[in-house]
Amino acid sequence: MEVLYIDKNLISGEIPDCWNHCQNLGLLNLGSNSLTGKIPPSLGHINLSMLNLWNNSMFGALPSTLQNSSLIMLDFSENHFNGSVPEWIGDKHSRLKVLSLRSTNFDGRIPHKILLKGLEDEYSATLGLVTNMDLSTNSLTGEIPKEIGSLIELRSLNLSANLLAGNIPNEIDNMELMESLDLSMNRLNGEIPPSISNLNFLNHFNVSYNNLTGQIPISTQLQSFENFSYMGNHVCGPPLIKSCNTKGIPTDVANNGSSSEGSKVNWSWRHAYYRKVDHVGRKLYVYWATMGM
Repeated sequence: MEVLYIDKNLISGEIPDCWNHCQNLGLLNLGSNSLTGKIPPSLGHINLSMLNLWNNSMFGALPSTLQNSSLIMLDFSENHFNGSVPEWIGDKHSRLKVLSLRSTNFDGRIPHKILLKGLEDEYSATLGLVTNMDLSTNSLTGEIPKEIGSLIELRSLNLSANLLAGNIPNEIDNMELMESLDLSMNRLNGEIPPSISNLNFLNHFNVSYNNLTGQIPISTQLQSFENFSYMGNHVCGPPLIKSCNTKGIPTDVANNGSSSEGSKVNWSWRHAYYRKVDHVGRKLYVYWATMGM
């Protein structure tokens, strides 16, 4: 057996730890069931290229045996894992192209090793393999590491609905192929870096509900997005109606000392959830949230 797809059923219970004899299995999809328990270590002993366990009720830490796998696509989103994102995901021998750990209860900082993958693989055939990374709807803290710019093949990055703070790193413009960037619903501050205007392929961009300030950089892409991509911040300039003064400060803040949104956006996220939307063959994630001051 090379392919096993039994997703979107009513399968319950734990996944048995008996995969050592399935050495020809390359694609395994058990997503959208009612599976519980931990991921069996034997799944890391076979030559899987795709492992999909999304939308179950699995818990515990991810088994270290997966670091030796040949996985290209890994989707563990919408489960109940705990701890931090394991550093072995960014191992230099990893073949991962698509990584989704959305809504999995992970906390702590984003491991630098994941973001250094592009540099570690500089002289190998796996240069910059990662093309899609979704770590949204977790409890990740700290700053977005500047090493994120090393993922030069990244097309889609979603870090929304976390607890990330600090500035958006200037090095983000190294990811010239970026098409979708979502940093919304965090605690990011400072200005939107002008370097983002160099991302010429952006067709989805969202930095809403942070603590960002200053003028929105001028570029063909950034002025083409709707107002909701920037709402819940203290930014100004096109495409927003709110204008900036010569110092790049919103005119209502400069005149009144504060804006109608308050001197500091301090969102308390009580609930956040999403649904998948198919649009031009892509999977987009739309978030609703109940917020309180």
